[in-house]
Amino acid sequence: MQAILLVLDPRVLLTALLAGAFGMFVGAMPGLTATMAVALLVPMTFFMDPIPALAAIVSASTMAIFAGDIPGALLRIPGTPASAAYVEDSHRLAMKGKINLALGTNLLVSCIGGLVGVFVLIAAAPLLAEFALRFTSYEYFWLAALGLSCAIFIASADPLKAGIALLIGLALATVGLDPTTGVPRFTLGQVDLMAGVEFIPAMIGLFALAEVMRGVIRLNHRAPAPRMPQGEGALFKGVGGVIRRHPKNIVRGSLMGTLIGALPGAGADIAAWMAYAVSKRFSKTPERYGTGHVEGLVDASAANNAAVGGAWIPALVFGIPGDSVTAIVIGVLYMKGMNPGPTVFIQNPQLIYAVFMIFILTTLMMVPLGWVAVKVARQALRVPSRVLLPIVLAFCIVGAFAMTNSVFGIVVMLALGLLGWLLEENGFPVAPIILGLVLGGMFERMFMTSMIKSGGDLSAFFDRPIAAGLGICVLLLWGASLLGAWRGRGVRSETSETRRTT
Repeated sequence: MQAILLVLDPRVLLTALLAGAFGMFVGAMPGLTATMAVALLVPMTFFMDPIPALAAIVSASTMAIFAGDIPGALLRIPGTPASAAYVEDSHRLAMKGKINLALGTNLLVSCIGGLVGVFVLIAAAPLLAEFALRFTSYEYFWLAALGLSCAIFIASADPLKAGIALLIGLALATVGLDPTTGVPRFTLGQVDLMAGVEFIPAMIGLFALAEVMRGVIRLNHRAPAPRMPQGEGALFKGVGGVIRRHPKNIVRGSLMGTLIGALPGAGADIAAWMAYAVSKRFSKTPERYGTGHVEGLVDASAANNAAVGGAWIPALVFGIPGDSVTAIVIGVLYMKGMNPGPTVFIQNPQLIYAVFMIFILTTLMMVPLGWVAVKVARQALRVPSRVLLPIVLAFCIVGAFAMTNSVFGIVVMLALGLLGWLLEENGFPVAPIILGLVLGGMFERMFMTSMIKSGGDLSAFFDRPIAAGLGICVLLLWGASLLGAWRGRGVRSETSETRRTT
């Protein structure tokens, strides 16, 4: 009852509404992430009571994760990293005149996934946090390996080219200081590269800048720009049928997102990639993924929003951040004189229940705010390309600069934008590069840590039950992939031989 009174305070409700609108705006801007939305709100929380401060953070992060889907559908530019996994399907649906179906599905499924994450947070926070704490470097290594395997499964046409793109991403992830010795690698004498290739400028370059370059080339050649239908009518038309056809996908994506979100350091972007890959692996029509198929949107949209609630599990129960947003949350809690951890459930139980209620409230608030954001953002379609492209480029430059606070971020964006354009012109997907950048550092760090702990004994990777289970899954996954590729090659060879004989 104390928590209800705290949450229903008009100041708390107004704070959540304004922070949600701010999160929608930041998430819809290419390169401005949910973490940045929360970080920009932190100075304001100095002057707030604990409940309004937490309401602002929860609302902004929740809204920003969905808002990243809007530019992904409209412009093929993911607003946040959590939207990058399914940007191709989302944009192609819009190009087919199904923009309402794409964004309506994203919005409602995001709301459902977010609610699932919250209810799991409420019901099983201590249990899931205890499970997450059992993960050591061995388990994280296999988890990263499983995530990197997604690059092959999200490749719609050519697994070999997807593998090459993944290796490019992994190579970029090795730039910077060696995680075990601290020796600079591939920095070319540049101090800015000591911290590695920043992920956000790289994503902006590979997706947004490459798209701008294609638009400029079309204008210079006076080629007709691909006209995206306006998608008039109700936003949620046809979405009910999608939800009824794919209830298993929603449940699977939500639970996967919650579990991955509960793992410290994973977050919504990794949850989206893995949910999309699993969805394609078990789909009856995997060949349609990447061509404008709504099934992948259902899994990934549910997963990345469920991961938001899941990331709060280790943060509240043990004071361990689940992602960058909850790392900021822990700092805010300390600032307010409340130490996150098991004691907070005893000393400030009304605070915990208030957080749960705020999560439910802001997740439900996502539907009307998202509807308004989509209606407003869709006006961008009516802007001529000669005007729109410079505006998008300006936002790209701002986003790249903001993440590094230096011009070097813009240089990284320009270099990888050119690389992304060249690769896509030759049929190479850019999504595996992003995946390699996201997981490459974790993959190497956990491998080296595990090898040092085991004294170079590779069998130690299978000594622990959870690690052994994950390792077997990864090996079976790759074995099945190689077997499928070998059989497919045999069938193609037989077909070619038959044609030559004929």
